[in-house]
Amino acid sequence: MGVWSEEARRFLETHRVGHLATAGADGAPHVVPVCYALDDAALYFIADEKPKRRAPRELQRLKNLRENARAALVVDDYDEDWSRLAWVLVRGTAFFLTEPAAHDAALRLLRARYAQYKVMRLDDSTRHPVVRIDPVRVIMWRSLRGT
Repeated sequence: MGVWSEEARRFLETHRVGHLATAGADGAPHVVPVCYALDDAALYFIADEKPKRRAPRELQRLKNLRENARAALVVDDYDEDWSRLAWVLVRGTAFFLTEPAAHDAALRLLRARYAQYKVMRLDDSTRHPVVRIDPVRVIMWRSLRGT
């Protein structure tokens, strides 16, 4: 089972996007949506080829993680019927995957989840870094009324 409870893993695997929170050395928060994949031990995302205002390596989220490795990712269900609300919050420490085999393994996980990644040239880890978040705490919440 690894770091994930069965319920949290199922929730994360059935959702497509999470919101990544980082903060740089100045403490200013930065939150962006990211595509992610997970294995038994960690969660991964990549600076991909989607159009951006700057080069993938220069993204604010990556700059922040170079200055402060603490990160959080939330994946949630919203519904006007608040008895259906649910979320998973993953807090952890982020690492850039610099070892080619680790980068390739994470990229395989990401490509298995997102068909768009199969056609992107993401193999160059210097241009498209993969970030691994090692969870320190995983919290799952569901509305008690909906259960």
